[in-house]
Amino acid sequence: MANPEKAAAVEELKELFNNSTAAVLTEYRGLSVGQLQTLRRSVRENAHYAVVKNTLTEIAARELGIDAFEGKMSGPSAIAFVHGDAVDVAKSLRDFAKSNPALIVKGGYMDGAALDEAGVKQLADLESREVLLSKMAGALIGVQSKAASLFQAPLSKAVRTVEALRVQQEAA
Repeated sequence: MANPEKAAAVEELKELFNNSTAAVLTEYRGLSVGQLQTLRRSVRENAHYAVVKNTLTEIAARELGIDAFEGKMSGPSAIAFVHGDAVDVAKSLRDFAKSNPALIVKGGYMDGAALDEAGVKQLADLESREVLLSKMAGALIGVQSKAASLFQAPLSKAVRTVEALRVQQEAA
């Protein structure tokens, strides 16, 4: 790679990959500039959506040991580099693709593992992080309540038995 501009572009892509928790590859053929701006706004809070050059992206990914995009870099490509909640980004991309069928989600990369198109869809179908955390907290509270009532049951039974004996003693 003799061209310093291309070398700088590869370094920038490597930096984007390193600073992201996940990346989702899309093809945007047929989308207008306005539609791309709308898409960027929808993911801005959790991701940086960037149009990328296929060959330079393949080089950057290969240098970082990321093989998730091999064979998928064709046509006009863009990547959502996720720095926030990956589920929210996947949902935003899915929702945008429903109303704009020209956007095609090709796959992704998250936590060292490649995601195919179905994997990204499964990620989009997950509930938000807050909902999952609240469900987990509710489950833990439920377990603690059951444990508390289990520990309290023998004491309660003992108190009822003593009270029954006292009433029986007074009656006699």
